[in-house]
Amino acid sequence: MEQYWSGNAVNQNKGMVENLQRYGIIQSRKVAEVMETIDRGLFVPNGTPPYVDSPIPIGYNATISAPHMHATCLQLLEENLQPGMHALDVGSGTGYLTACFAMMVGPQGRAVGVEHIPELVSSSTENIQKSAAASLLKDGSLSVHSGDGRQGWPEFAPYDAIHVGAAAKEIPQPLIDQLKPGGRMVIPVGVLFQDLQVVDKNSDGSISIRTETSVRYVPLTSKEAQLQG
Repeated sequence: MEQYWSGNAVNQNKGMVENLQRYGIIQSRKVAEVMETIDRGLFVPNGTPPYVDSPIPIGYNATISAPHMHATCLQLLEENLQPGMHALDVGSGTGYLTACFAMMVGPQGRAVGVEHIPELVSSSTENIQKSAAASLLKDGSLSVHSGDGRQGWPEFAPYDAIHVGAAAKEIPQPLIDQLKPGGRMVIPVGVLFQDLQVVDKNSDGSISIRTETSVRYVPLTSKEAQLQG
């Protein structure tokens, strides 16, 4: 919804991260380090300005989120992206946030991207191979799969962190089921008006939900509906 800077004033990844710190979006050293290490420029279509604070179309009626939204989600999930933890990225798109998750959970952890457009699974894998997360893809602690993200990815569940990169009409039950007690999910919810909701699973399995901010995401839907736009 918001845009913190525009134009080509920022033409380097480090400058983007410094802007996010200046505006108070990035508040931790760890999130800053990860966003500096994973260059957003490797994850946007050729010819588009990677470091402007706006979403960018990536084809197939999908987008890569604005940098401030990626930073917001990483901040919200930081405690659930510690080394050795498991993270799920639903609607992984270009693979950018999946790569960030992988850097945070490390080789002893597991970062899983699920994307229902097979062409984006292929291109995101190529993007990751060019990035600092390439070795994690090679050793298998980072993987991207073709599938309906609304069903999660049970193979590596339960997850300490789940991020959903498209807006759901309501929170999919399989994602709640695959969230570990003590785990956290960040998901945009709504149709016309959307809120970024933070879903915490308590130790007894109950769920606490709060709203972080108003957002505008593409809808979390079937592959067919998405391609029809």
